[in-house]
Amino acid sequence: MSTEKFNDLALSLSSRREFLKRAMVVGLAIPAGGALLAACETDDDDDDVAVEPDDDDDDEVDVDDTDDDVDDEEEPDDDDEMPEPDDDEVEDVEGVILQLGMNAADVGTLDPHFAATTNDRTVVDMVFNGLVRYKPGDSNEIEPDLAVEVPEPEENEDGHQVWRFEIRQGVMTHPHPDVDSYEITADDIIFSLEQSADPDRSAYAGELSGMTFERVDDYTVDVIVEQPISPALFLPKVADYAGGFVVPMQAVEAIGDDAFQTNPVGTGPFRFESYTPQDRVRLLAHEDYFRGEPELAGVDCRYVPDDSSRELALQTGELHVIGGTTDAIWVDRVDQLDDITVDVFGVGEVAFLTFNVEAEPFDDIRVRQAIAYAIDRDEHLALFGEPAAQNVYSLVPEPLLPGGLTEEEAREMDLTFDHDPDRARELLAEAGYEDGFELELVSSEMEAYLRNYESMQATLADIGIDLSLQVVDHSTMHEQIRQEVNPLVIYIAWRPNADVYLTRFAHSSTRVVIGDAPDTNFTRYTELDDLIEEARVEVDPDRQEEIWKEANAQLLEDMVIYPLHFLNQVYARRDNVDYGHELVSVMALYPQITENTTIS
Repeated sequence: MSTEKFNDLALSLSSRREFLKRAMVVGLAIPAGGALLAACETDDDDDDVAVEPDDDDDDEVDVDDTDDDVDDEEEPDDDDEMPEPDDDEVEDVEGVILQLGMNAADVGTLDPHFAATTNDRTVVDMVFNGLVRYKPGDSNEIEPDLAVEVPEPEENEDGHQVWRFEIRQGVMTHPHPDVDSYEITADDIIFSLEQSADPDRSAYAGELSGMTFERVDDYTVDVIVEQPISPALFLPKVADYAGGFVVPMQAVEAIGDDAFQTNPVGTGPFRFESYTPQDRVRLLAHEDYFRGEPELAGVDCRYVPDDSSRELALQTGELHVIGGTTDAIWVDRVDQLDDITVDVFGVGEVAFLTFNVEAEPFDDIRVRQAIAYAIDRDEHLALFGEPAAQNVYSLVPEPLLPGGLTEEEAREMDLTFDHDPDRARELLAEAGYEDGFELELVSSEMEAYLRNYESMQATLADIGIDLSLQVVDHSTMHEQIRQEVNPLVIYIAWRPNADVYLTRFAHSSTRVVIGDAPDTNFTRYTELDDLIEEARVEVDPDRQEEIWKEANAQLLEDMVIYPLHFLNQVYARRDNVDYGHELVSVMALYPQITENTTIS
């Protein structure tokens, strides 16, 4: 959808609420925030220490795959070449192999219990299943996957919550040289859940803490939760995302943990075939897939980090689908090319600014508020433009998840911190910094980060704060901010529900360096634990949402985290590609290729 069409739609509507509803119809990342979307599992890392930097959210599901460049919006140059595929390699299988161009240089890990970046999540999404899954193309809905149905919780005699899963019969694992294909049973489910709960074998172990797993019979498993939680928080933990992916026991034991990272075996529609470093991962159709043999012969996940090279290859037909640029100008331009369609969809990754409240001078709330008033949220939004981005007014993005604050709610509480440089200077003077101060920060070279840092640099200069930026590669930034190099951190991430957002970025246990389970809390803030924990065990969804809103408001009142905007997913495809589902929002942050995807 072009920016012009999008803006015409927005202007024709009488209210923001109506606009959001209509935007859903055209497939933008504005899911109404159904209860189950709140239920997702932790994004790329959980309440555990990240094994590798979240990019993408890095992410994480951060924006590790969002390398934007508004300034370089010229037509692709033929000199920007991409490695040519070997014709024999592409044609060695009967049928069509979809060529997917990803904005990444290489694979990180294909072990689903460690996969954190968008490019890794893309591959594992096609290889593995969960007990339940997010409906393809629409993460607002959860439906059965390896389980026959989505169960209702019961309470046992000890007062613990019990979720009983009946496992589908006849689900076959992928064939592999080290282990024959076999039918998964309750033993595989138990093995996988226990591995995911082991911090030495999973980046998502924190999500399964307080749970035990029992085999009832060959096709029945009980998940016992010591402290009952709502379905909105439980179901994502066993869904087809992060720690919820099921790894087959015999395959892991035969291949070994280390080799499994680049030689995975699952039960999904596509099986791992080969990996060529810095070139591609090849997946082939799983002929015995329980939902039916895929329409495609396979998928080549191609590592093409250069934007122009990906775009040129899409235009020539060498690639069928590419990761695009999170920029309205790019969306509009590429969508007008012959035989190409640009898809803009959710889930949206939130960009926000965090303050280390113990680092001088940010231990003074007046300094933090001064910076908030200096920042122009609309100016940051303009760096990307709609529909690629949209403003948010709390850490938890209200248009996407329950528990966030709408603009109206934040404004009623006087917590929008609208751009007011005069007020910012007054606050700095009150805090003893009438002449401002100097500040040094590290930024990722990725455009989604760098643009936001540079915009903040300009606005802070207007109130006397001299900000110097050291630009480093993305992984180095992640390493350094986890060592508290930056007293102010701009972070971009998607998290599947309010509990995960608040826990990973504002609970004392997840403080980097000093927390009990260091993760991505860069604030050193300790005043939100009670609200986070109260909401986590609240089984009434309405009351739970109220508590989450209170927590988001407190972060703004104390100016611990300043929310900017969320960035939608942008992909482009040849017109002959049909994903087989409508694109509304996808947890894996790509359009999702399934057994129903076709190339005509």
